[in-house]
Amino acid sequence: MIGIVMAGGKGTRMNLDGEKLLLKYKKPIILHVVDSLKNSNLFSKILAITSINSPKTKKLLEENNIEIFDTPGIGYVEDLNLVLKSLDDKVLITSGDLPLLDDVIIQKIVNQFKSDKTWTSILVTRKFLSSLGLESDYPLNFDNQVCYYTGISLVNSNKISSLDDMKEDYVIIDDKRIAFNLNSKQDYDLLSTA
Repeated sequence: MIGIVMAGGKGTRMNLDGEKLLLKYKKPIILHVVDSLKNSNLFSKILAITSINSPKTKKLLEENNIEIFDTPGIGYVEDLNLVLKSLDDKVLITSGDLPLLDDVIIQKIVNQFKSDKTWTSILVTRKFLSSLGLESDYPLNFDNQVCYYTGISLVNSNKISSLDDMKEDYVIIDDKRIAFNLNSKQDYDLLSTA
C-alpha cells in the first residue's frame, strides 16, 4: 500500500501569510502527518503531493527526505487524478492538515480497506464534529445522518480510469484524530485545547 499526503493546496481559507501545512503543533503539521504514516509501518512508499502553491512546504519535505510528487496545482481533484493515474497499487490518501493524526488511527483506517471497492471515503458525523466545537463545509447524508469528509480515503488505484462518475463508498469513524483538520484560524486556535 502507498500512503499519499496531499500537500499542494493554497490554504486560502486560513488567511495566513505563510503556508498552512507549516503551522506548528509540536512540529510542522505536514511532518506530523507524514510521520504518522511512517510510524504505522503499513506503506511500501509515502508520497507527498506538492505544487507551485506550496513551495516552502515542498522544500521542508525535501529537506526531510520525503518523496515528492509535484503537480501543476490546478486543483485537488485534478492533482490527485494525475497522481493516481501513475500508480498501480492500493492507496491511502490523507490531507496534510490533520495535526492529531497518529499511527494507531492510520492502522484502524487501513483495516477498513476492501479490495472489491474502488474508493472508500472516511467520514465523521456532524454530531461528533459539533461535540468538538468544529464545523465543516460540504455535508453529505450517509447512514441516515449528516456526515462530513475527513480528507482520508482508501483507493484501489488499478480500478480507476477517471475520478468522474466513480462509485464512492463510505465508512464512519468518529475520532478526533481524523475529525480535526485545519480549515480555519478558529480550528487552529481550538487545536491548543484538543
